[in-house]
Amino acid sequence: MAMRVAIVKLSALGDIVHAMAALQFVKQALPEIHLDWVVEQGFAGVLRDNPDIDQVLTVNLKSLKQRKRNLFGEIGKVRRYARNHYDWVIDAQGLIKSAITARLLSPHTAGFDKHSIREKPAALFYKQTVAIPYDANSIDRNAAVIARPLGISISEQQILAKKPFLFYQAPDPQLAHYFTENKANVVFVIGSTWPSRNYPKQKYLQVIDALAVNSLIVWGNEAERQAAEWIAQRSAATVLPRMNLNDLKAVLDRADLVIGNDTGPTHMAWGLNRPSITLFGPTPVSRVYQTPINRVLKSSSIVNPFKLDKNDFSIAEINASDVITMAESLLETKTSRHHDESGSARRAGK
Repeated sequence: MAMRVAIVKLSALGDIVHAMAALQFVKQALPEIHLDWVVEQGFAGVLRDNPDIDQVLTVNLKSLKQRKRNLFGEIGKVRRYARNHYDWVIDAQGLIKSAITARLLSPHTAGFDKHSIREKPAALFYKQTVAIPYDANSIDRNAAVIARPLGISISEQQILAKKPFLFYQAPDPQLAHYFTENKANVVFVIGSTWPSRNYPKQKYLQVIDALAVNSLIVWGNEAERQAAEWIAQRSAATVLPRMNLNDLKAVLDRADLVIGNDTGPTHMAWGLNRPSITLFGPTPVSRVYQTPINRVLKSSSIVNPFKLDKNDFSIAEINASDVITMAESLLETKTSRHHDESGSARRAGK
């Protein structure tokens, strides 16, 4: 029988993307493996249609903050998933809630050791532990914790040469009308989970005004939508409609360049092998892999990966001119791609 493995990585969007990079190499080394993924239901869309994942299994642990009575229902759900009889359950999150979820799925659990983990007590739930510095590159950490318990090694060279690993079904056909053929299409990701991680909207406006491109802005909540509208009212930029994760993947895959904060959609561009510029303030650049087409700009602040400072607003120091120069360079060197129905179907694994 094929080995059955479940990965527990509940959230957040960018963290899930970073962990997904390991899957293609696991499947190359163990082609018969049955691989499931346990995730918060709000993020399941980023995993769907990936041919290396056999089942996307959802939980709603976030609901427990408001509805404690949902606890037994969620435990019952995880126990039903445990009927899959996993040979290994790998907690790639490193939180107490993810470690408990892993342990409910199987006694054969693996995760970060107590020196490598975000919440140290979580390491007590694992049968096997993986040591990799907490301040190491986030993608390397995810690759190590997923691969090592399976007897696999994933190298930096492999990750740099990765194939795109985000897949999607045909998106809303109305989205095609937002793209142009005669200009480069640049997607801006202006929001994130913390205000201090957001590049100022005034500076995004400067970048948009300077680039002779079709500028498209994505948003995920009302505050981001208002900021996007503020920029659009003062520029030629267009605010995209609210999208689900399937359509977001399709939009990012069609972009000639993605410019954004250290947040999920910007990291998704890397997962799609699309050119990107990620802007960093209070978070470490070790969260990403820098490549010839995936670049970063970091403020001057010194970041302690063990204790991030949410009051570090230094991202505002990044000069708009530096973003513009880098964007122009990436757009000059990009290789144009033609997107047609056959390409979309291939990306969706059809």
